[in-house]
Amino acid sequence: MRPPLSYLRISVTSRCNLRCVHCQPERGEAGADVLSREEIVRFVRLAVECGIEKVRVTGGEPLVRPDIVEIVRDLAALPGLRQLGLTTNGCRLPELAAPLREAGLRRINIGLSALDPAVYERVTRGARAGPLASSRHPALAGLRAAVDAGFDPVKVNVVVMKGVNDDEIASLALLARDDAIEVRFIEYMPFAAEPGMRERYFVPAETVLARLRELGEVEPAAGPRGPASAQRYRIRGFKGTVGLIAPHSAPFCGACNRIRLTAEGRLRACLIDGGEQDVLPLIRRGLDRATMARLLAEAAAKKPAVHTGAFCGQMHRIGG
Repeated sequence: MRPPLSYLRISVTSRCNLRCVHCQPERGEAGADVLSREEIVRFVRLAVECGIEKVRVTGGEPLVRPDIVEIVRDLAALPGLRQLGLTTNGCRLPELAAPLREAGLRRINIGLSALDPAVYERVTRGARAGPLASSRHPALAGLRAAVDAGFDPVKVNVVVMKGVNDDEIASLALLARDDAIEVRFIEYMPFAAEPGMRERYFVPAETVLARLRELGEVEPAAGPRGPASAQRYRIRGFKGTVGLIAPHSAPFCGACNRIRLTAEGRLRACLIDGGEQDVLPLIRRGLDRATMARLLAEAAAKKPAVHTGAFCGQMHRIGG
């Protein structure tokens, strides 16, 4: 039996300061902040009253919103919310890590596609990383800022793409050697509108695990895990852990407890297959608890037993 919905991922903007190949088309609109701070907080408050326990703020890039610290502060203060996290590309964390933690954020995920500056620039379509040891590498500088600010946990998200960054699997895993962070390798999810992309970029999780075993003895990591989270491993001698997220080679649809509100105000039942409902008019008219309960129940009923594998939509609008 599928678990009840308890995890909301809410995209607070579709704008981003990068244009990563696994997230956005090469050309298109820059995005926007559709939902106001008040609308976001009210939606989350009602969702928590209806059983949501965990919330993750996503984008686009949530840190491009000028009011993101205030949004985090308001959400962190909501009664009944057990866990609040945020996913970012890390570029603005050097200036915002400390204010976000002071506002009540404790959990942070950072997208880091590559360590090699040239590969990072290719994946992000133009972000200039600079030398590896330099603070000019945006995501690495953000990662260090998050660790120094005391976030726990700090997770690094790596979308693995064949012929692009798969030769950096071992190097990226080494980020967890000296710091108590988790480096998570995620199978590439192709855009449905671009046929042939899976064959071009897909690297199965088992291939990633084989590369990790070259670094030392690998064993399952102890500790709690959610019903649809990464398979976590510890490499001997590492302070941190590594994780594998395999939506294609090992689907976890039957254990998925997630729901998403997109940047345009659409409630989405499944990241890959969609099942969206436009709830922006309801948000603008003023949601109440009964309506929220109905919306969540309808979304839960739309979740597929197994996704089709064809990603429908644009990740920067949905909030992966």
